Amino acid sequence: MRIAFLGTPDFAVACLAELVASGHEIACVYSQPPAPRGRGQDLKPSPVHAFAEGLGLPVRTPVSMKAAEEIEAFKALDLDAAVVVAFGQILVRDVLDAPREGCFNLHASLLPRWRGAAPIQRAIMAGDAVTGVQVMRMSEGLDEGPILMSEQVRRDAAERRGRHLRQKDQVGRGPHRLDPSGRRDRLPHSRPVALPRRVVRGAFGQGPGPGEGPAVARRGR
Repeated sequence: MRIAFLGTPDFAVACLAELVASGHEIACVYSQPPAPRGRGQDLKPSPVHAFAEGLGLPVRTPVSMKAAEEIEAFKALDLDAAVVVAFGQILVRDVLDAPREGCFNLHASLLPRWRGAAPIQRAIMAGDAVTGVQVMRMSEGLDEGPILMSEQVRRDAAERRGRHLRQKDQVGRGPHRLDPSGRRDRLPHSRPVALPRRVVRGAFGQGPGPGEGPAVARRGR
């Protein structure tokens, strides 16, 4: 499939990597514009931007996907589908309707409980025992499209794995390697890095069974 990928943070990199490994043609990668990072506050590309450039993929970093020139550029890509993972911008109807199969979002929580931004952090703050990732067909409403695929993970298991990784990181490196703020919002990333890969593979890869094809193709538009 000819695909555009729209994503920004580390969480989205695994999904882009899976799409590339599955043999899809990545027509273009979209990410948020470079932003001040680090102690020097120098402008640096997002993790998705940097990863895509490392693979030699074309990258666009529009300030707004609502701009007429960006909509026309997106339409001109002649896409089969678009995959969105934590991109950070709302897509208008003209963009959603441009790919032949539609636009699909991988959301880092179980809908409809945590729509919108920061779903991982919100699930942790609320003490949810179960979280997960889901692929939906995008609509104009915020995270309101039909769910195509879903996978769950218990938070206590993810936290145990996260604590183990943090303890390993300390060995021979000193306490400065720990998150000095004590934030826990990174804990679920230990296993959910694998979750989006499996869900993306099912949605856009070889499908769950012989001859069945990817979920996107099976569902149709």
